[in-house]
This record gives sequence, C-alpha cells and structure tokens, in this order.
Amino acid sequence: MFALLNRNCMSSKKPYIIACIPTYNEEKTIAKVLLKTKKYVDKMIVCDDGSTDMSAEIAEALGAEVIRHGKNMGYGAALGTLFRRAREAGADVMITIDADGQHDPDDIPKLVEPILNEAADIVIGSRFLTCARETPTYRKIGIKLINWVTKMKSMKISDTQSGFRAYSRRALENLRPVEMGMGISTEILLKAEEKGLKIIEVPIRIFYNVESPSTMSPLEHALDVIFSTIKHLSIRHPLIFYGMPGIICLFVALVSGLVLIQLFNISRYFSLPLAMITIGFGVAGIILCSTAVMLWVLVSLIKEKST
Repeated sequence: MFALLNRNCMSSKKPYIIACIPTYNEEKTIAKVLLKTKKYVDKMIVCDDGSTDMSAEIAEALGAEVIRHGKNMGYGAALGTLFRRAREAGADVMITIDADGQHDPDDIPKLVEPILNEAADIVIGSRFLTCARETPTYRKIGIKLINWVTKMKSMKISDTQSGFRAYSRRALENLRPVEMGMGISTEILLKAEEKGLKIIEVPIRIFYNVESPSTMSPLEHALDVIFSTIKHLSIRHPLIFYGMPGIICLFVALVSGLVLIQLFNISRYFSLPLAMITIGFGVAGIILCSTAVMLWVLVSLIKEKST
C-alpha cells in the first residue's frame, strides 16, 4: 500500500527538466536557441568550451547557468561537464541540444514524452526518420560508415551521431562519459547498451544552413568517432577483438613454419621469406593473444570491483 502511494506521489510531481547546451563560439545562434528552448525546460545550463566570442555573456544574459572551460577541450569534454552538472542539479530529464541552430527546440516535447511515459531511458532525435533528403551527401556517407561500425555492437540506430537527445534520471546516474571529442556520442550509446538502458529514436527537423558551421571537418569527425568506437569495443571484448586476430596470426605462422620445415627436409633449401613470415606472424600472434588475455583479466577485475 505504501509503495503504491509513493508511486502516485512521484507521478504527480512535476518533472525537473534541464536543457544542457555545449557551445563554442556560437554568439550568432545561441540566443535564438536559448529563447526557444527555455519555453520547454525548467533550467538551462550552457558549457562554454573556451569560446573567444560573446557566447557565454549572451547565455548568462538570457538566464542560463554558464560553466566555463578555460580552453577549448572538445565537444565530449563539454558534454561530460554538462552530465555531471545535470546530475548534481537533480534533473529528472536532461535534454542535450546544439547551440549552432541546427536543431529545432520546438521538437523538445517529442524527445521528453517517452522519458516521462517511462518508455525509454534515452531518446535520440534522428534526422533520418523524416528529412534524410535534406542531409548533405557527405554527411550521409560519413554517418552511415559510423553507424556500420557501431552496429558491430548490435545497436540498430539510424542516427548515432545526433546531439539532440533526452536522458532519464536513470540514464544520468548510470552514464559517466569520458571521451573528449566527437566520439562521446557513440561512447554513450555503447555504455547505455551495456547498462541495459532502453534507447529509442524520434523524428526531428534539422537545419544545415546555419550561420555557425562545425569547426571540425567531416573527415576529422568521422575518424574521431570511428577510432573512439573501436577503442571502446576493444576494451569491452578483448578476447574477440585481439584474441581472434592473434589466433589467425599464430595459425599462419604454424602453416608457414610447417611448409618451411618440409621444404628444408626435401631440398635442404632454407627459405628466408618463409622464415620471416613464420617469425613475424608468430610474434604478432603472441603479442595479440597476450594483450587479449591481460585486458580480459583487467576488465573482469574492474567489473567485479564496480559491482
């Protein structure tokens, strides 16, 4: 009976919604984003990642709490700071939205609704569920490549790089992103899947003709995300990521060595190329297999201590 009353009290309580906006030199667009965002949230927090313009001052003048980084540390660092602050502030729902005007704050209710209905822990605003035709070709190719790498971990998300998201309190408590760059978007999804958090997507509008374009080239963005994803996958599944290539290398070394011995027994000819292949693949296989075992042990010990 007490549990039922407590649940009813919780459901009647107005959710505390915080919008978190990472920004870097967005003085031309941040005012419009904040003015539209404040209609849908209880608090706005801006992380100014070392801007050299008036972004922080504009945000403060419009009522946002501003956290300043002394120097530009990267999108991931700014988002990590915002995650920590939203947790400290007791957010029931955290919205992340870019300050460059690409996202439409009027879509915020669509992201918040599944969280409030307890249908999801993370809601991603996907540009590919409605307006994929408007997306530049180079972005489509880059995001498809990144999505493919991410799906190595069985996630089926159309827009893994969307920065327009909603997080429940459960997600905030369970996620501790550490990536400094653009790879944080994928890191969060990988960690969310590992924690058993439910992720869904909703369609959003996106605008590419904004005044403040990204400071990172599409190639840099893609490489940053792909390397970050590979790093996280290798740490989480070292036996597969390092062990399988290691076993293949050892198998090649074994076959090459047997051929070398057989050739020598038949013709007394010592093949230097075969010897180099045997030694090279053998050493590589030993290193990869050793790395796999050591990482597996370390990851297992860390998981045991954290539980």
